[in-house]
Amino acid sequence: MLKYFKKTESILLTLLIFAGLVIAGPVLTELVFHFDKEFLKKAEEKCGKEAPARFSTWEDLIYQDKSPPDREKLEKVNHFFNSRIEFVSDIDLWGVQDYWATPIEFLCKKAGDCEDFAIAKFFTLKAMGVAEEKLNITYVKALQYNIAHMVLTYYSEPGAEPLVLDNLVDSINPASKRTDLLPVFSFNGAGLWTAKERGKGKLAGSSDRLKPWQNLLQKMSENKL
Repeated sequence: MLKYFKKTESILLTLLIFAGLVIAGPVLTELVFHFDKEFLKKAEEKCGKEAPARFSTWEDLIYQDKSPPDREKLEKVNHFFNSRIEFVSDIDLWGVQDYWATPIEFLCKKAGDCEDFAIAKFFTLKAMGVAEEKLNITYVKALQYNIAHMVLTYYSEPGAEPLVLDNLVDSINPASKRTDLLPVFSFNGAGLWTAKERGKGKLAGSSDRLKPWQNLLQKMSENKL
């Protein structure tokens, strides 16, 4: 996605400040989402009577999927979240300007913003066996709405044109078809890339400061509601 659009350093700087993003902290090498009766009971108490079914359906999606091609997994995961979860801003949902929810928090609330959609898809696909190096959470500018936005991008191989999984658009399209998005930077557990550097495989930088990504990984490791 990142080499198909005109890029500006000013937008990069603005969104970096907006996101407060750094790559740091523990990397989850194995993701396990299994929900016992105690968890499902707590989910019903905290998240509503329909929550246990959501978590069970999500667990089934991860562990019962037999689709060998990655593309089928992408379609299933994209549809799962886009069709079930409502977009709600962080300020309305959490009372703060920027909150990165874990997939468990996301499903509990049955709501979240673009970051939460992208993060949930990332970790779900990783749990389903899609290689992390193929997945990037990508900050973009949504030109139609003139807002900062986040999507998940998938690279079938290094240097390939990525596919875009977006909560604003249900279909999965190649990046060259998403002329409404201006890519800025992308990241996963390995590091952070600017739009110019992702296609070359060069890291844009990292930091030992503890920020949203580390906090998210810590919450993920606890696997709590």
